[in-house]
Amino acid sequence: MHHIDDKKIADILDYSTLADALDRAFRAGGEIPARQQYPVDVPGGNSGHLLLMPAWQTGGKIGVKIVTVFPDNSRQSLATVNASYLLMDAKTGVPDAMMDGNELTRRRTAAASMLAARYLARLDSKHLLMVGTGNMAPHLINAHAANRPIEVVQIWGRNYDKACAVAEQFTGRDFKVKPVEDLEAAVSSADIISCATLSTEALILADWLKPGQHLDLVGAFTPDMREVDDNTLQRADIYVDTLEGALLEAGDLIQALEKGAISKSDIRGDLFGLTRGLCQGRLSDQSITLFKSVGTGLEDLAAAQMVVGKMKNSTE
Repeated sequence: MHHIDDKKIADILDYSTLADALDRAFRAGGEIPARQQYPVDVPGGNSGHLLLMPAWQTGGKIGVKIVTVFPDNSRQSLATVNASYLLMDAKTGVPDAMMDGNELTRRRTAAASMLAARYLARLDSKHLLMVGTGNMAPHLINAHAANRPIEVVQIWGRNYDKACAVAEQFTGRDFKVKPVEDLEAAVSSADIISCATLSTEALILADWLKPGQHLDLVGAFTPDMREVDDNTLQRADIYVDTLEGALLEAGDLIQALEKGAISKSDIRGDLFGLTRGLCQGRLSDQSITLFKSVGTGLEDLAAAQMVVGKMKNSTE
């Protein structure tokens, strides 16, 4: 059985090829049970959580992502979230590989945003705004820049120094990168707005938007989080990665649905529908499109298979 670290995964999983693999995976479908979450008592501390995210394709591969979230780890200078991914043969159950789940997750998440943007973002999108300065920010910037002719990237975060640090990672690239402090001005000038935050209040307001924009919402993955206001959801054509997952976890949508600001029928489609041609993507150059991502085990499975497949090809 292969044991694959984060560096090897980063070398193998380029965003464009991974987006192609995700496109094929959503077209083909698979079995994607709901993720399971279990509390884990910690003597004298806050409870941890164990999450299991399985998916498989009949006659192909089985995969399960194992995630632990232990909030007290920061006191010991340990990562709060740790993830591993186990890939197995779906005909025999024999393990193929165990790999780093953190890098796998970050790259498949960025590739899913890239896949959605292929269907939803204007072809002439040149200005990207990245809202958020965490681990996902560089991945989302790279994915969108590989997908559209991006010339300018602005980065906004609550901590300006962190926005500067993210910007420094892109020194020497063929697009301009600059941290910004005025979020309203940055939103109003962007073609693509990608958000990856843990915000519990709207950061993006509908009054700031202009026709033709594409919003890529990756953060706000629990019902009490959100990144845009209700009016934004009312103005935009809404798409999600999976309808089932979005209705369970996407705080932006859940809160708006509970208040009656939108209805389920306002969600135009998901990645299954977009890739299979069951729903239309961008309707016009003036449309505002919105993609809400919460992640799915099918994406992990496709990414893990790509890693193992490329490793096998390189040794033959």
